[in-house]
Amino acid sequence: MSAVSDRLPTFPWDKLEPYKKTAEAHPGGIVDLSVGTPVDPVPELIQKALIDAADSPGYPTVWGTPALRDAITGWLERRLGARGVTHRHVLPIVGSKELVAWLPTQLGLGPGDRVAFPRLAYPTYEVGARLARAAYEAYDDPTALDPTGLRLLWLNSPSNPTGRVLSKTELTRTVAWAREHGILLFSDECYLELGWEADPVSVLHPDVNGGSYDGIVSVHSLSKRSNLAGYRAAFLAGDPALLAPLLEIRKHGGMMTSAPTQAAVVAALSDDAHVREQRERYAARRTLLREALLAHGFRIDHSEASLYLWATRDESCWDTVSRLAERGVLVAPGDFYGPAGARHVRVALTATDERVRAAVERLA
Repeated sequence: MSAVSDRLPTFPWDKLEPYKKTAEAHPGGIVDLSVGTPVDPVPELIQKALIDAADSPGYPTVWGTPALRDAITGWLERRLGARGVTHRHVLPIVGSKELVAWLPTQLGLGPGDRVAFPRLAYPTYEVGARLARAAYEAYDDPTALDPTGLRLLWLNSPSNPTGRVLSKTELTRTVAWAREHGILLFSDECYLELGWEADPVSVLHPDVNGGSYDGIVSVHSLSKRSNLAGYRAAFLAGDPALLAPLLEIRKHGGMMTSAPTQAAVVAALSDDAHVREQRERYAARRTLLREALLAHGFRIDHSEASLYLWATRDESCWDTVSRLAERGVLVAPGDFYGPAGARHVRVALTATDERVRAAVERLA
């Protein structure tokens, strides 16, 4: 056990605990803007689908029901502009984090192989490489990487933590480069439906991939767009030649989404109205927090999409965390996402309207 756990970095959120206690001591209570966990209700139509499927005594399948695969392929075509997607092009997963953490292992990567991810990135990309004992590196421009031994390239647009969106031109160039060098490209697009000042594009769009899914897979989650973080519902879409062996591995590993959750996902992907309503909630919170941070002396970088504001006062991120914790507001230090974030903090939009208003008042 220790041989595996010793490969992992210190769990970053543990370092935030003292600041959380400071924020909790505020007379008005804590405003927790550190973790991007949904706080709004699960839409009723999704709850109903889950309840209606509650009598599910048998084992679910890893590949999911035909209805689930139909819902996924329909959503990919309707919302992302993907063309020619079939059931072979999709694979349900148990939330996106488990996929990110275990993908290098499931791909058979190990010592001598390399995994690359953005300079500022979700920490689990690195964790996945460490678990597989593969080498890893962060990049600014993926096409500037040495392709030797590079087996897995992660893209993340819109970005967590920065909210940066890769342009169609950038995506097209990177897909072509990865194919030229025989590198598997996985694109984490979990925030794709939450563009504010940009319109995020998927690697599944024919303008990006030239009408071919060879060598590319996109990762999608219902946690943010449908408030389903507690359901652990996500899926992959892309190259059938990559997804087929992953399906076999996951069958052996019993990595299956529960039957009620599968039914809930069918309902969630078949309805766009609740997504628009949730976007409006986040947009209103974003406007309030953005204006309050700017008035308080912050600069907001990128942040054109996703559920975060990437903010800086041009000081150590931990000084900013401490300063805000004294006002009862907890945010995430930027260095959780790599050394390049040492002077930024990530401010989540995932708090209730009442708590957001409290944060705005304290910043004023």
